[in-house]
This record gives sequence, structure tokens and C-alpha cells, in this order.
Amino acid sequence: MEMLPEFAAFLNANMGQIRSTEDWISGLSASWDAHRPNYGFVLRENDRITGGIGAIYAQRIIRGQMEKFCNITSWCVLDSHRKWSMPLAMAAVRQPGYHFTDFSPTKVVGGVLRFLKFKPLDEAIVVIPNGISPQLRGRILSTPARIAEALGGPALQIWLDHSNFHWLEHVLVGQPGNWCHLIYKRDRLKGLPSARILYRSNAAILERYLPRLAWHLLCRGLLTTQIERRFLSHLPRVCRLRTGFNPKLYLSSTLGDEDIDYLYSESMALDL
Repeated sequence: MEMLPEFAAFLNANMGQIRSTEDWISGLSASWDAHRPNYGFVLRENDRITGGIGAIYAQRIIRGQMEKFCNITSWCVLDSHRKWSMPLAMAAVRQPGYHFTDFSPTKVVGGVLRFLKFKPLDEAIVVIPNGISPQLRGRILSTPARIAEALGGPALQIWLDHSNFHWLEHVLVGQPGNWCHLIYKRDRLKGLPSARILYRSNAAILERYLPRLAWHLLCRGLLTTQIERRFLSHLPRVCRLRTGFNPKLYLSSTLGDEDIDYLYSESMALDL
């Protein structure tokens, strides 16, 4: 999509001006694929954009294999052109060789994608109260220099690839050589400050050192932690489960739910 600035202006005008045209351009320009085919697809009528769907691409190693992902996002079509919504989506998902994801679908978009055989991810959110515990095992690293020093190989690359998004916060919890990398955003729950976990590298380490993480987050003014149930092996003893959200969706003939996370996607590149 050579007309990315024009599409970004269209999104700014038709998606409630939740972010500036420049923010849309920056977010949709994110790519982790050296051979990115496009920025998405648009509908036009008389030289005017009437709809579009953005795409963020990445190449990743999943279970030892190189896999190609297309994360579709920012799907917006004018009411007058709704009948073209399905062909627009099909233009995106007909691209061969990709696994497809959409992590912020509306109810209507979700229905269309399910018709196209997208699968839903578990949408339940576990809410954990942050507090002090008598068993504060483990350590916390939260400064960029210490995180970069502690990580290596693919884990370091993940941090480097996501460290420039200022709305994301990173922390390592665990022990030297045995860290869980977490990426979270500051959020609000019931009007109170909360940490919303977007990524965890190791469920077992996280669960072992969860009290240490909770205390760290509380010291930063975050009263609760929100994490998707599918990111945990077991529910904490004290927690609350929230459901009823629009499920995140993916389309793949070879990957399963456990292979899908939010790295290298709209969840990181756009301040959603």
C-alpha cells in the first residue's frame, strides 16, 4: 500500500481520532519481515479511500521452524461500502504462505473472520491483586541496561525488537540464567491503575516468582495484574476471572493456540 499516509489519514478521520495520522503511519510501518509485501489493502472510489485493512508482517522461529505471520489490523470501511468488507478481508488472507492473526477485532469483524475459518483464542483474563508476600523469592530486573546484559540469543532479540515502543514496559523475574521476560502496559481496571501483561516468555518461571512480580508492580503504583488465562498453567490461589471479551483470532493450518502470542504485532506496535 503505497498510499500509507492517505490510509492513515482515513483511519484518523473514521476511527474516532484515537491517534494521530502520524501515529497510524508509525504503527503500521512496523515490520519484522525483510520482504514485506505491502502495508495492507484499501478500497477506492473515484480516487477516494472508502475502506482499508492494515497488515503487519513478521518472520519468526516457532518450534524450530521459520514461520511467516501477517497480523491484520485497523479494518475500517465506510458504511456506504460495507458490502465490500468481505472481499477486502479475503484479499488479505488469500496471500499464500502466511499465518494470519487479528488481536483487536470488533464483534462484527470477529464474525466475518470466523466465517473465514479463523479460530478464537481463550479470552478469559485473570486479575491478580498486587501485594506483599512473606515468600518473595527471586529477583527483578527492570532497567534497560540490566535486561540487555541478562538476556542473550533470541530472547535478547525479542527485547531489542520491542524496546523502542515507549508505551511498553519490560521486566525480568526469576534468577540469573533462569528469567521470565514480561512485557506489560499500564492500564486501568475499575478506574484503578493496573498492569496488563502482553507477553511472558515462560509460564513456569512466572508462576514460581509471581509474588515477587506482584510486589514490584505494587511498588510502581499498579494495584492489580491482568494476564490472559492461557498464559498460565495454573490459576493463582487469589485471583478473579473476567470473561465476555471479543476473542482474539488466528488462521493457521499448522499452528495451535500455544504457538500464538502478541509479539511482532499490532498489540506491540500500536498503543491499543
